[in-house]
Amino acid sequence: MTFDHDLKATVRTIPDYPKKGILFRDITTLLGEPRAFRRAVDELVHPWAGLKIDKVAGIEARGFIIGGAVAHQVSAGFVPIRKKGKLPHATVRIAYSLEYGIDEMEMHADAIHPGERVILVDDLIATGGTAEGAVKLLRQIGANVVAACFIIDLPDLGGAAKLRAMDVPVRTLMAFEGH
Repeated sequence: MTFDHDLKATVRTIPDYPKKGILFRDITTLLGEPRAFRRAVDELVHPWAGLKIDKVAGIEARGFIIGGAVAHQVSAGFVPIRKKGKLPHATVRIAYSLEYGIDEMEMHADAIHPGERVILVDDLIATGGTAEGAVKLLRQIGANVVAACFIIDLPDLGGAAKLRAMDVPVRTLMAFEGH
């Protein structure tokens, strides 16, 4: 990808966070660079430019930042997917697997209408447990998940492949080897 090097240089790597042996890929530095942020959003939506997208669903919390910008760019509504207990209205919920256990995420039950075309957005895909849960949650209420977009892919962990196996096209802007 022609933009890989430019954007990749704006991502900060923090060793041993949140625990020893992990290289944390921090996109706050990319978000803080106006040209990099703009380019990342433009590149994420490029394949779907001109197509009708009804909603963009963002996964808490960095997915809210990116998803809001993507929704604006494609003239779609934005839907937050949050951890259990954070939304004030009637919700739908799903349990999903984390690296070391299970968590739950939810969204407002009336946020998406059956058949609406939705793009799922988050900052990074690793094992894919959270994104897989979000796709299942969206489909549970009748969404047509058009694609899932992430700035960073950690391909060695297999998350993007999991989503593709669910017939969800995956768009990533850069990959980092390892975890």
